[in-house]
Amino acid sequence: MTSAASPSSANTPPHWHHCAHGTNAEDPVGCRGVLVGDRTACLAHLDESARAAYLDALEPGADIDHRGTPFTSDLLDQLLNAVLDPTTDQPRVGRARFDSASFSTDASFERVSFSGDASFERASFLGRASFETASFPGTALFEEASFSGTAQFDQASFSGTSRFVGASFTGHASFEGVSFSGVADFSRVCFSSGAWFRETAFSSAAHFGKASFSDEARFDGATFSTSAWFVQASFADSTLFRGASISGAEFRDASFAGDAWFDRASFPDVVGFVGVCFSFDAHFEGAQFEAAKNVGPLVCGQRVILDGAVFGQPVTLEVAARQVSCARTQWASAATLQLRYAELDLRDAVLEWPALVAARPTPWTLPFPHAPLPEAPLSGDPGVRLSSLGGIDAAHLALHDIDLSECRFAGTVHLDQLKVDGWCTFARTPTGWHRHFPWRWSPRNTVAEEHHWRSRNAPHPDQATAQGWTPPPPDAPELRPAAVAALYRQLRKSLEDGRNEPDAADFYYGECEMRRHDTTRPRGERALLMAYWALSGYGLRATRALAWLGAAMAATIMVMVLWGLPADDPKPTTTGREVAVGQQVVLTTDTPDPVNPTGPLTERATTERFEKALRVVINSVVFRSSGQDLTTAGTYTEMTSRLAEPILLGLAVLAVRSRVKR
Repeated sequence: MTSAASPSSANTPPHWHHCAHGTNAEDPVGCRGVLVGDRTACLAHLDESARAAYLDALEPGADIDHRGTPFTSDLLDQLLNAVLDPTTDQPRVGRARFDSASFSTDASFERVSFSGDASFERASFLGRASFETASFPGTALFEEASFSGTAQFDQASFSGTSRFVGASFTGHASFEGVSFSGVADFSRVCFSSGAWFRETAFSSAAHFGKASFSDEARFDGATFSTSAWFVQASFADSTLFRGASISGAEFRDASFAGDAWFDRASFPDVVGFVGVCFSFDAHFEGAQFEAAKNVGPLVCGQRVILDGAVFGQPVTLEVAARQVSCARTQWASAATLQLRYAELDLRDAVLEWPALVAARPTPWTLPFPHAPLPEAPLSGDPGVRLSSLGGIDAAHLALHDIDLSECRFAGTVHLDQLKVDGWCTFARTPTGWHRHFPWRWSPRNTVAEEHHWRSRNAPHPDQATAQGWTPPPPDAPELRPAAVAALYRQLRKSLEDGRNEPDAADFYYGECEMRRHDTTRPRGERALLMAYWALSGYGLRATRALAWLGAAMAATIMVMVLWGLPADDPKPTTTGREVAVGQQVVLTTDTPDPVNPTGPLTERATTERFEKALRVVINSVVFRSSGQDLTTAGTYTEMTSRLAEPILLGLAVLAVRSRVKR
């Protein structure tokens, strides 16, 4: 505070004196006193005449020093009225020092212009503190200041460095529409109630390192033109950066205990979310990551929502979360998504360049300190599940170690070009035996759409679910068998291109199943598929084909033993005619027709006849004739077996080949 000049010497330079009540343990600086006559006293302890004399001597733009002074609202109003500029009708102060000052009631610095440096270090505001529309062209210091009531800085202007390091805001703190042209340092600030920085402009660096936000923090529409430093900051409630523009965003090791909203935010350059922990949802809907090369690694206890976000440069996304939603996300360059614990949704995403989705088997390692990233909010299987690919062009998509058992592929374009690598798993058919036909389902990989179709089209509503088919979610579209068959066909092509023939065979099975159930196809085709399924599982079930082969061979042997083999093997007989001496003898050798066996059927089943029948059947399987004399019934039976049994053997060989083909 610039002391008032002595009444007897108006031009005497000001002299500083400590107040007579001196200093105390809580105020090591003590009050700055005003020299009046032969004694000194702080402004709060002057009598009315001395205070009036001091205030009358002040002019607009005067330097004032009231460090340690206890202020009331009336006393502060008298001081500011003394420096009121008549041309602007606003208080104008030069250099102002209010270090360790205490404001026991409301303190209003509204519209005050501090033309010099302003210092409020360790000042105490017990009531409402208002700095609305105030201007600070020089340095503004509020270090370790305490605001017990509401603190209003709306529309204030800070042209120089502003420091709030270590300050505490017990009441609501509002910095809406504030302009910080210089460095704004809020390091280690404690906001016990709401902290609002909506539409605030930070033209230089903004430091919120280790700041604590115990209630809602709002940075909606804020602009960070240079850098936003939130390292190790803690947010205990909802945090909103909606529509903010954040250059040089650095949130390393920050923690968000409530929902975090970065929807429609813009990140023009580097984005630092290394070691960030979101306890609940993290919203990035419509966010613009213009030059981010890496996002994460970060941990989210619930959902990371990137719906409609845009990534303009090659980026690596490293997230451990329960759900990651990338619906309608645009990837304008190459992208790598390394995830843990997450259920991923890629509906309607736009992939213009190669994109890899992979499950990371181990936690990430943080650079500082060199330790694994804590994943306390998450537990269970760290694997990654894909829920939907509908509406995307899969030509550039590669999957590695992803659970596809619940993934919906309907609506995917170029699904046949999808790259499935590593240990990607699909849904399986129900296991065990059931009361309804079929009593047991053939084990194979399936797509979720077949589960949904069988659940919807079961004869009884609960029959499919009881057997183990997964019912469709409420938003799943109802597909016809032809559409599901198309999905199987494209996925089979994708697996075949990846040299995964055994799993591709399962999808061929699924395709044929859907074609067999497609009522729009001709009945003859469906009947052929039915026979193909019954005999060999579409050429993919060796056990089924061998069972039919064994049954056919057994039936052939039985027919041969009972009716096909003659009673006795026909023996050739030679006949001729007796002639006179000297005449030529003509002999005729002929084999009589086989004689059908007679007598009881049980007497025909002898070991000898069984052995002969077995030779006939074995030769028939390899498409050869046994050369055995047979009855008419046996001849036709052999012809039939020579046609049917090699086919069944071939189907069995084909099924084995499909499982071992490389």
